[in-house]
Formats: sequence, structure tokens, C-alpha cells
Amino acid sequence: MSLPIIDLHCDLLSYLARIPNASAFAGDEIACAYPHLTAGNVQMQVCAIYTDVKPISMDLAWKQAEIFDTLVSKESDSFSVFDCKNLPSDGTVSLFASIENAAGLGAEATSWTEIYGQFDRILEKTKKLAYISLTHHTENRFGGGNYTEGIGLKDDGKKLLDYMSGKKIPVDFSHTSDLLAEGILNHIEQANLDIPIIASHSNYRAIWDHKRNLPDEFAQEIIRRKGIIGVNFLRAFLDTEVPERLFEHILHGFEIGGKKAQAFGADYFYTQDFADPNRFPFYFPLAEDASQYPSLLESLSNKLDSESLENLAYKNVLTFYQNLHS
Repeated sequence: MSLPIIDLHCDLLSYLARIPNASAFAGDEIACAYPHLTAGNVQMQVCAIYTDVKPISMDLAWKQAEIFDTLVSKESDSFSVFDCKNLPSDGTVSLFASIENAAGLGAEATSWTEIYGQFDRILEKTKKLAYISLTHHTENRFGGGNYTEGIGLKDDGKKLLDYMSGKKIPVDFSHTSDLLAEGILNHIEQANLDIPIIASHSNYRAIWDHKRNLPDEFAQEIIRRKGIIGVNFLRAFLDTEVPERLFEHILHGFEIGGKKAQAFGADYFYTQDFADPNRFPFYFPLAEDASQYPSLLESLSNKLDSESLENLAYKNVLTFYQNLHS
């Protein structure tokens, strides 16, 4: 099925920043390499600036911002920067940067002057940001990640949200603890902040009971606020044994009211240096790389009508960012 595809999350930038001799065209190394993207008709790909909670995180985040700028340079015949209004008409894959883990904006002892400076220079380098995740799996100075217990939104997290307000940058719920998600919602309401909410690469806890997945209450709040939710292709968050569970997650998103919200957020990243053998294979064959989107849509064609398939493939995300940047 030939529809344009928009995907809300991949880790191409951290792969290019960390791995010696890495290439955006190395289809044998990463599932979101350019050949896979073009084979899958991916016309816009969000590329996360990912960092762990380490002293080098700010430097690594800046390095990824510079790589993004190089990929979308005017000299590139392969990539362009997403303009938030239209899909590319020149045959390139348009890219949109995001921040996965605000540790890349500020280490644990970084001053707020430095944090604001890092935020501003990354935004200047990338032109726009698709979203910011306050955390990854673990705790940082801003709040608790999805694998933490009893840690919600911290004072520094509130301060970062205050700085984000009005900048047309959504906050991402894909790596929040439940307490952090609740704290973000409460602070946005209490401080009357102008911040959209999305989940860039998340599945549904109602289908697969995992801390990494969204409970329906948060998913429906994102839907109520006219946000978007990208389904994650990682086996660990779908069902470790049943490939077709991917379709159940997508259909569940529609069933709880997400016809205008459900999207793709595959979460393709470099897996070859991953230490835990239990995670292999990371992806089922039906979603093993970005070339699989047409066959995934074909598999859903007897379960969703043509409008819903179009919404899922690209229209929900495109409409969201068109409205945000209108």
C-alpha cells in the first residue's frame, strides 16, 4: 500500500554520534538507514537527540545537533529539514529533531544559565524541535523515568516546562513514570502553560502490561488535548512472543478515541552493541526495518477504513504540526 509515512521516533543521530564510521546509509547496521526509509516511503522522520544521564550528555547532545544540521544541509540530495507544513516534494526524506532525555540540556550540576544556553543553541541549530522528553528510563534532575518508582516531577522539571511554554515544543510522555506524567499535567494546568502533550513512541498497557507503555488514562488525556501517539515497534513493548500484537496496539489506539491521534513511532536504533542478549531480536520480522511500512498498512487494510489508514500513515502527525506552527 503506497501512502507517505511519517514516523515520530528513531535514534539515527545517536548512532551517527557514537559509532565509529557510522553512516546514515548503512542499511545493514540500523533499521532507519536511508535505504530503508525510502523503500518504506518514509517522507518525514523524527530523529531524537538521545543521551543517558552522564557528565558527557550535554556534549553528546550538541554533537547530535551538529550532525542533524549536516544531514539536512542545502548540499544534501537525500535529506531535508521538515518545514512543519508540507511533506517534501523534492524526493528527499525530511527530518525533524527532538530531544529524548533532558539530561542532554543539563547535567545534574549544570547551572540554569548553562541549561538555557544549551536549550537555545540546540533549538537554533535544529530550527524547530518535534518534542522534548524530560527523562529516559532512569531518574534525572527533572523527574522520574518510566523504570523508576515513586519519582515524579521535580522542581527543575517544573522550571524546564516553564521555559518550554509558548515555544511550540510538545512534551513527550513516552519515557515518563506515571507520577511524572501526572506531575507534568498538573503543573501545566496550575501554571497555565502553553505546552502540547504527545507520546512519540509508546504502546498501550491495556494490551501489553509493561511500565514502558501508556495506561489508557494518559493516552486518552493526550487524545483529549489533540496530541498524537506513535506506536512503538520494539518486541519488548509489544508482546515478546506474538508479532501480530502490533496490530492490536494500533487498533486499541483507535478504539479509545485516537482516530485523529494514532501514528507511528517505530523506535529504530543501533542494536549491535546492546549488552542484554534477552532483548534479541529487537524487532519482529514484520517490522524489522523502515521498509516494512507498506506491508504493515496492507495488513491493516481489512481492519481500518481508508481514512483511518491515511491518518495513521501520515495525516495525524502532519495535521498536528501544521496546527501547532500555523
